[in-house]
Amino acid sequence: MPTKTIKDINVKGKRVLVRVDFNVPLKDGAITDDTRIEAALPTIKHLLEQGGRVILMSHLGRPKGEPKPEFSLATVGQALSAKLGQPVAFAGDCIGPKAEEAAAALQDGEVLLLENVRFHKGETDNDPEFAKKLASLGEVYVNDAFGTAHRAHASTEGVAKFLSPSVCGFLIEKELTFLGEKTRHPERPFVVILGGAKVSDKITVIDALLEKADRILIGGAMAYTFRLAQGGKVGNSLAEPDKVGTAKAALEKARSKGVDFLLPIDNLVCNALDFKAGTLGETKIQEGDIEDGWEGIDIGPKTTALYEQAVREAKTVLWNGPMGIFEIAESAKGTFAVAKAVAEGEALSIIGGGDSVKAIKKSGYSDKVDFMSTGGGASLEFLEGKDLPGVVALDQA
Repeated sequence: MPTKTIKDINVKGKRVLVRVDFNVPLKDGAITDDTRIEAALPTIKHLLEQGGRVILMSHLGRPKGEPKPEFSLATVGQALSAKLGQPVAFAGDCIGPKAEEAAAALQDGEVLLLENVRFHKGETDNDPEFAKKLASLGEVYVNDAFGTAHRAHASTEGVAKFLSPSVCGFLIEKELTFLGEKTRHPERPFVVILGGAKVSDKITVIDALLEKADRILIGGAMAYTFRLAQGGKVGNSLAEPDKVGTAKAALEKARSKGVDFLLPIDNLVCNALDFKAGTLGETKIQEGDIEDGWEGIDIGPKTTALYEQAVREAKTVLWNGPMGIFEIAESAKGTFAVAKAVAEGEALSIIGGGDSVKAIKKSGYSDKVDFMSTGGGASLEFLEGKDLPGVVALDQA
């Protein structure tokens, strides 16, 4: 059943408690990437335009249940104020007298940001008493934090038990449409590109997508575990020998389902890698087995051409995980070529969160894709077909 959204409720004159995801990266107290703030704007603006009194709550970092100044949301409040073009009041706590007074003082069309919910242990414990105190600040609950929807925390799941209506914002609605509907009933051919380091992280996703995809393209270090499963040698490449059985089962399932399962036919390899320093030793293109002393760090040119062609033929593309070590320029070519092909192709393009979003932003093609998920773990769990506690807790249409 579809989840009810902010379009289904009247918020005029009401205090609207909104869970957003303002868990933004900070460096020396400054925000280095404001994507998550931008992603929350459509919902916040809509609620303000409808005359709601908007109370925002979020977590930031992992303060582990106690107040830590470096994880204060005060900086985010200033950034949000600049983006909205209006003042954003800030409460020095998310429950208790400070929060209650600030919430009570709100007028129609005004915004209040509460302090980090994870300054209280009750948040991650999903403590009903803590959830009740949060809920007491609002009259309506809106969840628009997809990135934390896979966690049953007080501000994502607990609050919904004490407030009605409880609905989703535009961001969660969009995530459910693209990661749910558009991959459940894709326009075909449906091509899935999976990368990243570990088969163990993605095996349940691979299993679920083998039921829906026409083609699966594998890159990143997980390709080397599949190579081992085929009896190949991977030298010093990052691989999971204990997951060879899992990889074999996936290859067998692909065969039985008639899914075209593509693995790299050549790789960029190097004989020394210092990830922190961002340096590589000698590099070369290697087809077939990788010898000892060398490790795979990117897909090679033949694989890149093969994957580009597969993307060109697709009508729907879902991409989750880079093709190699894209943080280093020399080993970013495969990832960036795939990013270009996805962005410039005719297919509906869905980027499944996490490192894939970082990679496509770094490639310069992020503004040309149809949808970029804001969830890392949440995206993967949703693609696996798992229920997300933060979504299940909301009113269903």
